[in-house]
Amino acid sequence: MKITKLFTGLFILISHFGYTQSKDLFFKNWGKGTSPEEIGKIISDHFVASPHGHGGGSNDFKYIAYPEVCAWYGSLTFAQLTKNTALRDSLVKRFDKLKTEETSMINTPNHVDHSVFGTIPLEISMQVPNRKQERDLGLFFADAQWVSPFSTNGNPQSQKYYEQGLSWQTRVWIDDMYMITMIQTQAFRATKDLKYLNRAAKEMVYYLDKIQRPNGLFYHAPDVPFFWGRGNGWMAAGMSELLRVLPKNNPDYNRIMTGYKVMMNSLLQYQAEDGMWKQLVDDPQSWAETSGTGMFTFAMITGVKNGWLDAKTFGPAARKGWLALIKYINANGEITDVCEGTNKKNDRQYYYDRKRKTGDNHGQAPILWCVSAFLR
Repeated sequence: MKITKLFTGLFILISHFGYTQSKDLFFKNWGKGTSPEEIGKIISDHFVASPHGHGGGSNDFKYIAYPEVCAWYGSLTFAQLTKNTALRDSLVKRFDKLKTEETSMINTPNHVDHSVFGTIPLEISMQVPNRKQERDLGLFFADAQWVSPFSTNGNPQSQKYYEQGLSWQTRVWIDDMYMITMIQTQAFRATKDLKYLNRAAKEMVYYLDKIQRPNGLFYHAPDVPFFWGRGNGWMAAGMSELLRVLPKNNPDYNRIMTGYKVMMNSLLQYQAEDGMWKQLVDDPQSWAETSGTGMFTFAMITGVKNGWLDAKTFGPAARKGWLALIKYINANGEITDVCEGTNKKNDRQYYYDRKRKTGDNHGQAPILWCVSAFLR
């Protein structure tokens, strides 16, 4: 009996070790200058040294905009995972200025793109002891997404969403599924209160039902039938962040996991030979775009590391995406060929003609997310 138990225990141990090894098999043996640690340092150092704004010369914002939030979050998680306290302290100092000489740059949570700001104070409160003020500020932004819109001068449509248990900031634009999901997920991480995950999950299912198409990809919005690259990236990243913490017994877990897997399988078909994805994902005539590629790569790394995706299938695709993406980083630590900020428009040529930015945080951020996903 004891021998049987011993062999059973050894089998479980060996199986677990083998499974762990297989998940990371494709995420090792990086060449010089291509490792997540090296790239993470380059991109995070660039962020610390940059002024507020979108980056890449677009630094005229009067408030902290969501692309900066996304790069800030990626830098903070990289600092935590590498135990780089000097980097973390620099990132916290950047935030502390907002409480003193830069108070006007803290926006109000009156729009989906503004509310995601709360991600940063929540992350700081989880990394640095005795940061209750930051925690409270982050939770204020998270909870503001679920107040009655009548108290925020919302329109009647906002009230209808609110009455369905959704955020009054719902627009059914694809970008929302990172902006809403991220702040609610962070609020859960900081408090362990399941109401935040329940909110995010219900919202995610609503968007899955509205804009995911049979091919697994997502329209920019119900009235804009184009598979915009970064838009789909926001959805891929939002589902990945939510699934990292969503309990399997959540009533919406299976629906979200199904939507995620259908999307990931579809993306495999559209990855170019060089590892990149296009500005319009399904359109081979459109240009290779870096922010969407970074977000898709992040989603695949996360899926492989968590065992949601088959490592032998998606590991090589994620590695290929990473190695392709970092070739677009210039000598200044800036990623090139980033689609500029993009509103929805029912016009294919509009997406073809979007400007290609360099150093824009829309593109810098996903690189940092990939780095953190590799290191988790």
